[in-house]
Amino acid sequence: MNEHSLQSGERLRPVDLAREHGLSTQAVRNYEEAGILPAAGRTPSGYRTYTPLHAGALRAFLSLVPGHGHQTATSIMRAVNEAADDEAFRQIDSSHTELLADRRTLQAVENALRDLEPTTAVETGSMFIGTLAHELGIRPATLRKWERAGLVRPRRDPRTGYRVYDEADVRDARLAHQLRRGGYLLEQIAPLIAQVRAAGGLEPLEAALDDWRGRLSARGRAMLRGAAELETYLRERG
Repeated sequence: MNEHSLQSGERLRPVDLAREHGLSTQAVRNYEEAGILPAAGRTPSGYRTYTPLHAGALRAFLSLVPGHGHQTATSIMRAVNEAADDEAFRQIDSSHTELLADRRTLQAVENALRDLEPTTAVETGSMFIGTLAHELGIRPATLRKWERAGLVRPRRDPRTGYRVYDEADVRDARLAHQLRRGGYLLEQIAPLIAQVRAAGGLEPLEAALDDWRGRLSARGRAMLRGAAELETYLRERG
């Protein structure tokens, strides 16, 4: 779409908006129905017509998606198009708060790495499943799932049969919890935990943290790009 079309009041067809981003015309219509785009005008024969303002809305939405996700980006654009700018800004603030929390989680994992020691079976600090689940803020069923995936290896109390988590298990559970919050799948975490159990086997985990840090940085930059396009749309909307 050239500069002249952006600055003029000319009408645009759904295909004009779609082509710029490699979308289908049905996707453009769906975005309008979802409130991502302002309502389109209609020709006397009932065909949709768009304007450069609609093109700006679509560009803003597609720029917001990588940093905020499809659902939040939709909520932001819907709020803007309903003149509820404060709600849109609240949604943006929430995404930034989530990103900050993820950065803090990454820092916590890195701090945990610095404190890791070779695995030893020590009895002090042992926990039952309910206590450990409560400390981590998860359900006992989640710990049992992690056990099946090899992330934790609690022993069984010979008298009661209850699971008992020693200090090494607690460390592994905390580390697994942090990595899950970072978006890693159980099958990705299992080999990392296995390496942590071996003395001097931290390199794979360090590489994973580097990748995690890179993804957080990429999301932060995506948020900046989305903010720039949204600001352009807000100015065009007036």
